[in-house]
This record gives sequence, structure tokens and C-alpha cells, in this order.
Amino acid sequence: MASAEETALLTEVVELRARNEQLGRALASRAVIDQARGMVMALAPCSSERAWDLLVDVSQHCNIKLRDVAAALVATTKDETLPEPIQRALRRALRRLHLTDRR
Repeated sequence: MASAEETALLTEVVELRARNEQLGRALASRAVIDQARGMVMALAPCSSERAWDLLVDVSQHCNIKLRDVAAALVATTKDETLPEPIQRALRRALRRLHLTDRR
């Protein structure tokens, strides 16, 4: 039978492993979001902040997580088609961006 100290250590190890996995997923998501941000900056062209805002706008209009919007956009570099809802929202967001820049 495990002592209270061993049980506490095991619990801590389990919690640390879970946190480590979560951080790994966050870092992977961040890399994809940064790649998509760069793509938007090249398409628009616009600042990094404006690209972030545009991706957030698309995410909110599609009701799709930002990391999933970013992954779909990055996947187009591998000949995958951007899903239609994201295409429409991206077109609208780019139009709004260009209209704002003209003012």
C-alpha cells in the first residue's frame, strides 16, 4: 500500500504531465496561428496586429476556434481547399480591412 507521501507525489506527477501536454498543444497551436498570421500579412498586406485581428474576426464569424481557422489557412499551402465558410469570412474581413485602410 502506498504511503500518503507517495500518493501525493504520484498525484503531482500526473498533474505535471497533464500540464506539460497542455503546454505542448498550446505551443503547436501558436506556431500554426503565427504561420497563418504571416500568410495574412503577405495577402493583405498589413501589420501583425491587423492580421491577428483579421484571423480573430474570421474565427468569430465562422464560430470556429482560431487555431482551426489558422490550420485550415496553412493547409492551403499543401493544396488543401479552404472550407467555404472560412473563405467567405476571410473575403469579407479582407474587404473590411481594405476599406478601413482607404479612409
